[in-house]
Amino acid sequence: MTQVLHTPPPTPVSAEDDLAALAARHGLSVSGARPTLPQYIRQLWARRHFIVAFATAKLTAQYAQAKLGQVWQVMTPLLNAAVYYFIFGILLGTKKGVPDYIPFLVTGVFIWTFTSSSIMTGTRAIAGNLGLVRALHFPRAALPISFCLQQLQQLLFSMCALVVILLCFGVPVAASWVLAIPALLLQFMFNTGMSLIMARWGAKTPDISQLMPFVLRTWMYISGVMWSIDKLTGKHKGLPSWVAPMLKDNPAAVYIDLMRYSLIDSFHGSQLPPHVWLVATGWAVVVGVGGFIYFWKAEETYGRG
Repeated sequence: MTQVLHTPPPTPVSAEDDLAALAARHGLSVSGARPTLPQYIRQLWARRHFIVAFATAKLTAQYAQAKLGQVWQVMTPLLNAAVYYFIFGILLGTKKGVPDYIPFLVTGVFIWTFTSSSIMTGTRAIAGNLGLVRALHFPRAALPISFCLQQLQQLLFSMCALVVILLCFGVPVAASWVLAIPALLLQFMFNTGMSLIMARWGAKTPDISQLMPFVLRTWMYISGVMWSIDKLTGKHKGLPSWVAPMLKDNPAAVYIDLMRYSLIDSFHGSQLPPHVWLVATGWAVVVGVGGFIYFWKAEETYGRG
């Protein structure tokens, strides 16, 4: 009598496991796969010269077709300030009770423009540069960071005009002007985080760039760019108790008022929210670091589809 031995059928291997084993055997990896966070940071640092050069080139080309050229870097925010002075300062009377109103207004416009322009350019950073994203391999965060750096460079040009305005209206040079440096660095970190968040949203939903001007305009009106939050929310105004802290602690207002406190001697510390440097640092760290991680998590999706 013959005994038949039945061997168990082989365990089925999925096509994905077979391909993964083949790739591992030959040292292959997924094209465009997201690197780890430390690797991503190292890649960005390695391309720091590209980021600076790209930002500078964008800034130079921005007004290349205009006859006045780079003069518009200063003229644009100055003209905006002039329009706001006429409408809000004169027609609506918001300059009443605000010492050094023109330096107060111009400082607010310049610092707000830095934030709003960083967010708007970040919204289009990926969607508006798909050719570059699809043609070259580089960490995509380089694009929104370079656009924020471009806006910082433009602000530094505007600050030269701001210093002239301050001196012309009798604001003296003071040691507190040095505080403008850490204030700008914190704002740049916050702006970069916002730009990275908006770049991810804009890459997935390009129509968001059409919505953002309305959001930013509303944000500008509640941030005390053209009027004093301290005067509006003072005693005997009949506003709920939570309104003043909400307005003063919103990040745009915090960075604007820090710059006013640094540069304008008539803008006193009593007009700042409590623990203002802690609030400014908190906004910069939470939004800056959080925005970077949020953008990195979708790194492999940019430029696809």
